[in-house]
Amino acid sequence: MTATVRARLDAIEALTTRMSPAGLVAPAPDAEALEHILRAAVRAPDHGRLRPWHFIIVDGAAREALGRMLSDALRVRDPDAPEAALTKERGKPLRAPLIVVVAAKVRQHRGVPAVEQIIAAGAAAQNMLVAAHALGFGGFWRTGPAAYDDGVKRALGLRAEDAIVGFVYLGTPAAPSAPLPVVDLASHVTHWTGPLDDAGSPTQAQRAATGEPAP
Repeated sequence: MTATVRARLDAIEALTTRMSPAGLVAPAPDAEALEHILRAAVRAPDHGRLRPWHFIIVDGAAREALGRMLSDALRVRDPDAPEAALTKERGKPLRAPLIVVVAAKVRQHRGVPAVEQIIAAGAAAQNMLVAAHALGFGGFWRTGPAAYDDGVKRALGLRAEDAIVGFVYLGTPAAPSAPLPVVDLASHVTHWTGPLDDAGSPTQAQRAATGEPAP
């Protein structure tokens, strides 16, 4: 089934209903759907228009090669790693029919520090997940020690100073997802009305401005 015949969600619905499925199976996004997903990715916020993101597509038999590389990298990091851990590492790329390694190709820039370039690539990864969901697919984002391993970066054609922000797994959800929990927005939101004092409490002037009585 291709992206052209799957029902599409509008932007707000896609943003507020996306979640990471427990498992992914074929079919993966086809070429048309993947292009939509990647075009959404490159619309992420990007300070300085550096376009730091880089997307490495892994599918088919290349997933097995990626698994062997991840297992070899674990053995280098931990020569005493048990065989079960190595086997698990080899199997990770087989959890989905398609993987996109999302990286930031970090460059020196006077006005855009490395962290902002990495955040831009992270925003691109989020756009990919939302776009995939909007097209009727599923996806989840993984990192782990391999994402920070210079040997893994080198094997993927990246430099040590580049950053792997995530392995984005894409496919079709293996089963319907459980209902999303309701998030208490009030516990995550504050309305700032002025500087706090050294103890983190509103200043007298701030209380006066908001009509809050003095303690």
